[in-house]
Order: sequence, then C-alpha cells, then structure tokens
Amino acid sequence: MPTYEYEIINKDGSPGERFDVFQKMSDAPLTKHPETGKPVRRVISAPHIAGKFSPLTMGKGLDKKLDRLGMTKYSREGGDAIRKSGKGPDVISGL
Repeated sequence: MPTYEYEIINKDGSPGERFDVFQKMSDAPLTKHPETGKPVRRVISAPHIAGKFSPLTMGKGLDKKLDRLGMTKYSREGGDAIRKSGKGPDVISGL
C-alpha cells in the first residue's frame, strides 16, 4: 500500500503539522485527521526513488564499481578490516 502525506489545515488556511497514512490507492483522500478530527488535505510530494548510487541499485558488482571510481572498500572481520576492493593495505588491524 502506498504512503500518502497529509497536512492539517489551520483556521487561517495556512498549512500545519504533516503526517503520513498508509492507504489503498482506491481509498478516498482523508478530509479529517484520524485522531483529532481537524481538517486536512493531501500533499503532493516527491516519490522516493532509488538513484544511481542507491544501495538498492548498487547490489551486484559494487566492488568493481567502487574500484573503477577509485574508492576503497573494507569489511570488518573480527578486530581487523579486510580490503575488498580498491587500493590500500590488505588488512588494517586493531579496529
């Protein structure tokens, strides 16, 4: 179910506190706050989309991408950091 953002409409018509509600796409928009009964309106906001460097899109091949970009990746194993990609020492001990 999508998350919709709403804001309370103050008595002077100005926007008030914002809150999120999980609703079906087929549900009608809320007109009143579910707890306080104050008037509300649905707010149009930017969607959350995974970008080029998002962990959702990096997945497989991350080490190759980091190496190509000149970055180094270490992974903690016990008390040491082991290099997984890039340049630098193979192990950094005592972390």
